[in-house]
Amino acid sequence: MIPMYTVQFPKLGWEFQIDPVAFTIGNLEIRWYGILIAAGFLLAFFYALASCKKMRINEDKLINCVIVGMICGVIGARLYYVIFYPGSDYIENPMAIFDLRKGGLGIYGGIIGGLLGGAITAKICHLRIPPILDLASLGFLIGQCIGRWGNFVNQEAFGGATSLPWGMQSAATELVVPNSPVHPCFLYESLWCLLGFLLLHTFTRKFRKYDGQTFLLYLLWYGVGRFFIEGLRQDSLLTPFLGLRVSQVVAAATVIISLVLLLVFSKKTSLTGCGSRKIMLMNSIIDETPVEDDGKSTIFGDIDPSELNLSEEDALAEKTDADDKMEKGIDNDEGKEESVADELVEEEISAGALVDDTEASDEEALEEIREEKE
Repeated sequence: MIPMYTVQFPKLGWEFQIDPVAFTIGNLEIRWYGILIAAGFLLAFFYALASCKKMRINEDKLINCVIVGMICGVIGARLYYVIFYPGSDYIENPMAIFDLRKGGLGIYGGIIGGLLGGAITAKICHLRIPPILDLASLGFLIGQCIGRWGNFVNQEAFGGATSLPWGMQSAATELVVPNSPVHPCFLYESLWCLLGFLLLHTFTRKFRKYDGQTFLLYLLWYGVGRFFIEGLRQDSLLTPFLGLRVSQVVAAATVIISLVLLLVFSKKTSLTGCGSRKIMLMNSIIDETPVEDDGKSTIFGDIDPSELNLSEEDALAEKTDADDKMEKGIDNDEGKEESVADELVEEEISAGALVDDTEASDEEALEEIREEKE
């Protein structure tokens, strides 16, 4: 059972009682660290699904990439930590490598593993890899922003002594830096990732010129922040040579590589999803916005006048005109019916007159015949 402990921010007057265990199920402890990591992953996953239409990515195939990427990310994060672990614990007890409950995950290993697994799956599923990388990089920023608070709960990944107002102090920090507040590095990285997400999300939707550009900017942004934040930490993994911090070496490499590639691809304009309006038009991409059915009909004239840019007076006048025309049409029809009836009557009268004339002519002829005989 992990005991509770006190975390203080002396100059701010803040004090927190922290219990790393959220709840237990029988003998199984569910820790806040795992809950926060899971929350970060789920939010990143939902964001990715919500962005599929804008990025022109098939949702079902993306889910395959996410599942494989998650598994490979956990494997990569664990291997990264084990490979650069300074002690001989894992050499003497190799089975301890599989005991994730004792911690030991490297974020860069998770990113590398997740990207490789996701990219290979995208290739198998016949998806374009660059757009997947763009979407994944935004998801990484969400996950890292939230997941870093797990370091706060565990009181790890903190920096050296500081006199800044937000300096943090606890029993765990006292073991490494006695009698002094330390840099809350988890907070620095969380805020850096939050700011990076907001900037790159906006860039992706409005200014992206080619698939893969957001991913390169993510490598640049995160690499710069991680290089300086890692320099403050007291628990960094070191390289076997020169005693360099592993994460700083990786961060510097990603910054240099991303800068070079951004310069090389500066004139590239191959875009398949959202981005710069001009580039979207060049690639014949239409940003379709679904039209919601409001239940109104254009046949029976029940559209709100404001939707037609007409005033209520104009709409009423048009309706009155339509009614007048309809009434005139009815009157014309009645007039036509009456005229037709009159014509029929006249025809009948004419026919009757013709009969009478014929009968009169017959009588005169008979009378003439009688007179001749006589």
